[in-house]
Amino acid sequence: MKQMQSRVSLVAALLLTVLSVSPTWAASPTIRDGSTLQLGNVTYRLDGVEAPAFDQLCIDDHADSWTCGIEARDQLTKLIGGKQVRCDDLGPDPAYKKRHIGVCKLEGETTSLSQLLVRNGFALNVEASASGRFQADEARAREDRQGLWKGCFAAPREFHAGKKDGALLGAACRTDRDREIREALFPEDLVMPASCNIKGKYAVRARVTGNLGIYHLQMCRSYPGLTKPDRWFCSEEDAQAAGFRRAYNCRSQTKSK
Repeated sequence: MKQMQSRVSLVAALLLTVLSVSPTWAASPTIRDGSTLQLGNVTYRLDGVEAPAFDQLCIDDHADSWTCGIEARDQLTKLIGGKQVRCDDLGPDPAYKKRHIGVCKLEGETTSLSQLLVRNGFALNVEASASGRFQADEARAREDRQGLWKGCFAAPREFHAGKKDGALLGAACRTDRDREIREALFPEDLVMPASCNIKGKYAVRARVTGNLGIYHLQMCRSYPGLTKPDRWFCSEEDAQAAGFRRAYNCRSQTKSK
């Protein structure tokens, strides 16, 4: 009897293991941003990399501002090109439990989308160790001035945190124009990306709930008065994944009768 129970437990454990690493397929994944895609009902953040936020700006090699976050999303879309994508699910994203970490590849390819984005200069390796999987790809992209590296930009992680005084990256970063470059990278009047009308504002009071800031929907009483948002988001999920909570005056005031 004990042997039978042990075998049943072993089979159950093996089944759970297979299910936890089983790949997810979708013919037409939805691209959320430069390092996030959705397959079916599961949203994956690409493993080991960070791309510019959708509303992030960069400087090109002519010192002109450009929407690098939108371009990073478009680059991921071009890489996929309508092909099937397989994502090996590595479990919930530590930064946002509703999303998962995924090692995602195109059908028939052995190189991950993460590595391809780093090679093309539209994502950064985020593994701190010198033996990080994409360190060599990032170094080559930087030397060849691919993608983001041809200009000047803030690391996506620092942009997400609202850190405006961090180190700048890229071939076009000039110390003698540091102030002007930072003003271009972090403008007071951040232009709203198309169809992304959720306003985000960094706020110290948001830290009480473990957040970086507060987001405001069009239905919020605070929305019209927020004329200079720090961030723009396309969905509440995107805002929450970035560490923002909904403004309290957005919540329904309807009382049960």
